[in-house]
Amino acid sequence: MSRAAIRYAKAVLSLAQDKSATEDVQKDMQSIIATVSDSAELRMVLSSPLIKSEVKLASLREIFKSSSDLTQKLFDTLIQNKRVDLLAEVAKEYTVLFDQLNNTQVAKVTTAVALDKALSDKVQAKVKELTGNEATIENVIDESIIGGFILRVGDLQYNASIANKLTTLRRELSN
Repeated sequence: MSRAAIRYAKAVLSLAQDKSATEDVQKDMQSIIATVSDSAELRMVLSSPLIKSEVKLASLREIFKSSSDLTQKLFDTLIQNKRVDLLAEVAKEYTVLFDQLNNTQVAKVTTAVALDKALSDKVQAKVKELTGNEATIENVIDESIIGGFILRVGDLQYNASIANKLTTLRRELSN
């Protein structure tokens, strides 16, 4: 993350807190992250020095027309300061700051099959036990791990996958 993105995110969060709009801005930021990551064209438009600022702003206003006033003002500020290429980074940093503010975090659970409600609740309880914070469970399905799971919370990772156990066993046997 760039320092500039972090500063913009902090400024938006501060304004959102003043106006009691942190939840609305959070929804906008999640929408921005998803839209920018799904659209190569939008990433190209935002980063291209050949496309005029007015066109970039008009595009953002059209794509995110249902977003809050604070988010619209963020677009204006980023365009004026010629930093609109940081939009996705600012959105990601805002969600991190929002989660810290609310003592929540994202627990990324990689499994071979989708998590059911009971297993998701167990993961939630384990994360609360380990970190003391609530977590939003994000399930990633990766059949290559064969079975078990990989839990990642912040910079902590616990790998209990069958593929990892097989690799460890293979290493031990080759020594």
